[in-house]
Amino acid sequence: MSAKTTILTLPEEELVHPGHRACAGCGLSILYRFGLKALGRDTILVVPPSCLTVLQGLYPIAATQLPCLNVTFASTAAAATGIIAALKVRGKEDITVAAWAGDGGTSDIGIQALSGACERGDNFIFICYDNEAYMNTGVQRSGTTPQGVITTTTPIHGKPQQKKDMPAIMAAHTISYVATGSAAYPLDVYDKIKKAKTIEGPKYIHLHTPCPPGWGFDTRYTVKVGRLAVETGLFDLYEIEHGVFRLTGASKKLLGKERKPVAAYFETQTRFRALTRARISAIQRQVDEKWAGYEA
Repeated sequence: MSAKTTILTLPEEELVHPGHRACAGCGLSILYRFGLKALGRDTILVVPPSCLTVLQGLYPIAATQLPCLNVTFASTAAAATGIIAALKVRGKEDITVAAWAGDGGTSDIGIQALSGACERGDNFIFICYDNEAYMNTGVQRSGTTPQGVITTTTPIHGKPQQKKDMPAIMAAHTISYVATGSAAYPLDVYDKIKKAKTIEGPKYIHLHTPCPPGWGFDTRYTVKVGRLAVETGLFDLYEIEHGVFRLTGASKKLLGKERKPVAAYFETQTRFRALTRARISAIQRQVDEKWAGYEA
């Protein structure tokens, strides 16, 4: 296994310009900076409507230094497939094609194109930054919004349904590589994207992305909130490489140790204000059962 990247070995070249239009404290801005370092210059991006299109800026302004194709919500993976085919015809198969979409454009509107591309075995990387709602259009609930979360479309009692497990859905396609990451652990994300570049076939990376205005916390606590999600065991860092599952990074270090209570995470955000004590206890039991399975 190759050595883990440290802040001292991280490439110095920046592929994001100093200015962008993301909100203060945006978790996506952290992920995008480190993610582009991992992807490198020989990359073509495909991006649907999302907070990322806002971050990059409207024509003629662009925060990224890489070529980027902005597409419709439902067509991200299909457009990536087209770019791969065009590059093959031109004999340029050493260029990375990376789709980068939000949770709405991945788990809801874009899932059919993504599933099709994975079934075909297209050689590209699909990165989902999951801020757990449609943040760009006003904080509406998405398929990956956690149960009980207050959004503008679930304003009183919170979302009644469970969060959709997109990494598990992608793993069920038996693709080459599935991984999770967090904006609170950007070096882990960097290493996983670098690994994905070396693997043939479809690769899917799901990134937990704290959002201060949508989640209801102060902009200075983005990393703290992201770390709490991992330290409580609510969001796990792992990878599935050719069908082999393993916990990674901070999650691997939690094995056999006491995790922080899930309530510590919920208390940091106003979006969880509708959760009752009974519901929090039920979620704690679910997390404990999941981790008992890991430790077994």
